[in-house]
This record gives sequence, C-alpha cells and structure tokens, in this order.
Amino acid sequence: MSTGTSKPLASSGQKSLQDICHPLSAEESALSLHTSSTGEKDLSLPNGTPVDTSSPASSSSLLNRLQLDDDLDGETRDLFVTVDDPKKHVSTMETYITYRVCTKTTRTEFDLPEFSVRRRYQDFDWLRNKLEESQPTHLIPPLPEKFVVKGVVDRFSEEFVETRRKALDKFLKRVADHPVLSFNEHFNAFLSAKDLNKRLGLALLTKMGESVKYVTGGYKLRGRPIEFAAMADYLDVFTQKLGTIDRIAQRIIKEQSEYLVELREYGPVYSSWASFEEDLHDSLDGVAGCVSNCSSALEELTEDMSEDFLPVLREYVLYIESMKNVLKKRDQVQAEYETKLEAVVFREDKKTPVPTDVERCQDRVECFNADLKADWDRWQNNKRQDFRQLLTGMADKNIQYYEKCLAAWESLIPLLQDKQEAKGETN
Repeated sequence: MSTGTSKPLASSGQKSLQDICHPLSAEESALSLHTSSTGEKDLSLPNGTPVDTSSPASSSSLLNRLQLDDDLDGETRDLFVTVDDPKKHVSTMETYITYRVCTKTTRTEFDLPEFSVRRRYQDFDWLRNKLEESQPTHLIPPLPEKFVVKGVVDRFSEEFVETRRKALDKFLKRVADHPVLSFNEHFNAFLSAKDLNKRLGLALLTKMGESVKYVTGGYKLRGRPIEFAAMADYLDVFTQKLGTIDRIAQRIIKEQSEYLVELREYGPVYSSWASFEEDLHDSLDGVAGCVSNCSSALEELTEDMSEDFLPVLREYVLYIESMKNVLKKRDQVQAEYETKLEAVVFREDKKTPVPTDVERCQDRVECFNADLKADWDRWQNNKRQDFRQLLTGMADKNIQYYEKCLAAWESLIPLLQDKQEAKGETN
C-alpha cells in the first residue's frame, strides 16, 4: 500500500452544472412544480473550494448502453460506479484511507464517458449530507458507521478496510441506480471532480427545514395517513427483528470463535500422541488431520458471517433510521400545511381566496407523499433481493462447511479399516 499523499491529476477546466429544481429543494424558487433555473451553484465541497468537474479518466469512446440485471426489471442502465483499490496515506497531520471511484456513463450531464477519482470516507459523508439537503423528500442510502472503538477494531486493518469498501461501493451503486438521486449535481461533482477539498463542520439546514421547524414548533400532527402509519409500524417491527438476529448472530460467532480455539488445541494433541504409539501412529495422525480440516472449515464459516452476514444487517438498521427521518420530515411538511390551512379556515374574511403559500404547502405534501411511496417500493424491492441473496448464501456456506467436515472424517474410515484388517491377518 502506498504511504504517500496521492498526487493530484491534471484538470481540464471548469464547467457549471445543470440545476435540477424540486418543490422541496432548499431554494425558494424551487417551490413551484413547474419552475426551473440555470446558473452557478455552490459546488464547493467540504472545505469550500470550487470543484472541477471535467477531468477524465480516459478519452475512450462512449459506452454502448447496457441492460441492467434482472433486479431492476430490465431498466436501461447508463451509469456504472465502482469503489475499489483502497490505499493508506500517511502525513504529518493524519493517517487515512482513500478509495478509487470509477465511473462509466453515457449521460450527457458528464463531459466524458469515464472518470477515475480518489475519495476518502469524509467525501462520501459530504455527498450524503448534500443529498439529504437537496433531496429532502427522498430516502438517502446509509453510509457505514464512521466511528469505531479504539482498541477493539483496527480501522486500518485489511479486514476493516475491505468491509468498508464494500459498504461504500454499495452506497454509490444505490445512488447511481436511483432515478432522481443519480442526477443530483453534487453526485455529478463527487464522481467527476479530481480534487475534493474538505470543509470541516456540519452542513447548514435547508431553508425548508428551518421554516418548517419555525412554523410547526408546538403543533401536534392530526395523524399520519394510514399508509405512512403502516410504514412506521413496519419499521419498528423490522428493527426489533433485525436487532434480535444481530444479537444471536454475534453470539454464534463468539461461540464459534471459542470452539475454533479449542479445535486448534485439540488436533495437535493427537499428533503428539501419535509419536508415542507406533501401532496407532497413522490412525492418530489421521484424526489430527481431520480436526485440522474441520478447524479450517469453521474458520471460513465464521469469517463469512462476520464479513458478509453482519454488515448487511447493520446496513439495514441504518437504512431504517434513514427511512424514519424521511417520515419525520414528511410529518413536518404536513404539519406546516395543516397549520397554515387552519389559519385560513378560522380567519374572519371568508371571501378572500386561499393564499398561494397554502397551495404551495399542499403541493409540497403531495410531492413528499409521491416521492416517499416510490422510494419505499424501491427499498422493499432491494430488501427482498438483498435478504434472499444473503440467506441463500448463508445456507450454501453452512452446507459447504458440513460437507468439508464430513469429507474429512470419511477420509479417515478407510485408514482405520485397513488397520483393522491388518490386525486380523496378524492374529
């Protein structure tokens, strides 16, 4: 692994990005469903420096549009993103890991068909914050947790880095597959800008979020629509189920690890014993080999549970928190609408038309409802596929484990039979 600071690559100039307006975006002008604007946007990344979005990885010709796998029902896919090649960087101030982000696309929003940039975790965190700000009505996929307990997990170990790489890769793929998030200007900058300079601190709340908090502080929502209340109930039950499975799985891994320690001590005992028993040497040595093979099979099974099974559970725990946050934002928008509507209903002048801001609030509620329903369906579809793949893989791994153990012990049977026949001939 490289221990130096990554060398910045040449850039080919600045180009403004196309704004995508949304009824609930942070800009006041975006409150209209039919209004859009074009102009310079603040694309400074976490430390405030403007980004360059036109640096290519290569100048190869445009990709042919490819068909997505069956999991997206045959949709045409025109944006491919991968995260790989983690590298460790050491400087006088800090030590950190960067990952290569490769993009291939046929979209006209990008200057070139291929890009390759390096990003660290806080860049991904910046992207997610920007997506939450600019797309408040949508479910933003979760990132792996940033903080680890020192002394318990080595964040620079190959195992940890690889687990995080897989999670970051999944995060970007989920964003890239989303019909709205994938066109976000900040996502474009993240994928194509060569240098992301980081600004410390949390992102500011959007104007929409501030106005809703101001208007609805102390207002009690009349009640969620039945479908959204059902979503909340489902998430609560799903959280409990995942929590139970996670606790049991961790206990199983702990017990398997303890059993593995015992197996590693158990096998050598037979090897040592074989050196003192000439008649039993081959049999005892065979038992030692069987125990060693079983030990290796168990180690693989335990690693698979730790590296493949548990991360999916934890991702969906974080996914649930993201979904609950979106539901909470939806409730805030509904509360704002109800507050303004009540003010109109109880006013003295009944002949005055309904104010425009009330109609806008109604549009925002309807937009939030539509976006949330669409993202809920997409999330449920992804969840079914992820857990089907996860559980099938877990079943296959367990079958392979027992087959390896069975094969190890079956290989000992002919040896013992030969010994028994040799003993009978001698007698």
